[in-house]
Amino acid sequence: MPLFQQTHLSIEKLHNLIDTVDRIVIGKKEVTRLTIVAMLAGGHVLFEDIPGVGKTLLIRTIAKCLDADFARIQFTPDLIPSDIIGFSVPNADGTLFNFRKGPIFNQLLLADEINRTSPRTQAAMLEAMSERQVTLDGETHRLPDPFFVLATQNPIEYKGTYPLPEAQLDRFLFQLSIGYPETDEEIQMLAAPDQQKEVQKLDPVMSLEEFLTLKNTVPDVHVEENLLQYIVSLASLTRSHPAIRLGISPRGNQFALASARAYALLSGRDYVIPKDILSILKPLYRHRLLFENHLTKEEIDSFIEQLTKELVIPTQGRFKR
Repeated sequence: MPLFQQTHLSIEKLHNLIDTVDRIVIGKKEVTRLTIVAMLAGGHVLFEDIPGVGKTLLIRTIAKCLDADFARIQFTPDLIPSDIIGFSVPNADGTLFNFRKGPIFNQLLLADEINRTSPRTQAAMLEAMSERQVTLDGETHRLPDPFFVLATQNPIEYKGTYPLPEAQLDRFLFQLSIGYPETDEEIQMLAAPDQQKEVQKLDPVMSLEEFLTLKNTVPDVHVEENLLQYIVSLASLTRSHPAIRLGISPRGNQFALASARAYALLSGRDYVIPKDILSILKPLYRHRLLFENHLTKEEIDSFIEQLTKELVIPTQGRFKR
């Protein structure tokens, strides 16, 4: 039986989840869709935007719809690693130490304004995001399964922010931007009920167990050899381009494959087509490419679009199994 027939009900629930989020965070359905794609692919998401456009609201709504264990950490300049991962405390007689878990021990973590804290505290997030574990006093503690970081950051041009280390940026599968709403969407927002109260009223759309079952089918989505070659060829262009100091790494290609498969699955297919790869390319590439000169987000997106025109898109062939 084709994969999408086995998982049809769960895929339908995911689309209901996206529609539910869209009723709260009006006009940002594609951002929600790409967030779900990243989570299906097992990745973290970084939302970069100015304050007040709905980043935190969107993340809270997704957590409520999935009924996930959820925590929010407000990143500040005085935040220290133990505020995130936890700390050891002695027992009554002082002979043993017990580990007190920090807020990172949740299935979905909202890291709010993550670039407002110091590099030392940023480093505490790196092991968690890459290894799904934290280490304290030589002892390793596994994080919940699943574990997703949905982080927000203000643009680095704003005062009081620190640029995230490249190694940490690379752990985010996608970088997304919500942006200002359109005029009619903003009017709808003003006329709508209080959004925070509406989130509290929401019932879960699907269980996290259902989501995990669907996530576990992503590696089974079929990809033709010529599409694998297309992913690698696109990355190769970034590694040799004179305007780029640091191109897409092999890990970036692995993320491209996983997210293209997840995009296909959410679209109701058990095979990848070229559109799936092109749809995830900008959010996957924009925070990984390091340019010789500073470029705005719009200029980076335009550059990525031009990059895709340098290669022939694979023709519609035997993409199905």
